[in-house]
Amino acid sequence: MEELIEILMEIDPDIDYETYETLVDDGILTSFELVSLVSQIAETFGVRIPPEQIIPENFNSAAGIYKLIETLEGED
Repeated sequence: MEELIEILMEIDPDIDYETYETLVDDGILTSFELVSLVSQIAETFGVRIPPEQIIPENFNSAAGIYKLIETLEGED
């Protein structure tokens, strides 16, 4: 989770990613930033996020993103 928080801090260091739960809904993560984030997740965690998984429910919080990463890692 620490690596994910570091990636997110590059987007906006003023957000408390440990507690924030509406990253997409509030526009913290824009579509451009989501594309960049998905790419960084692939590089850092070695998982490919399928397009159908790039939905607000999976990206509104760091916990949600990390849960998605763990699920995808388990599929390997």
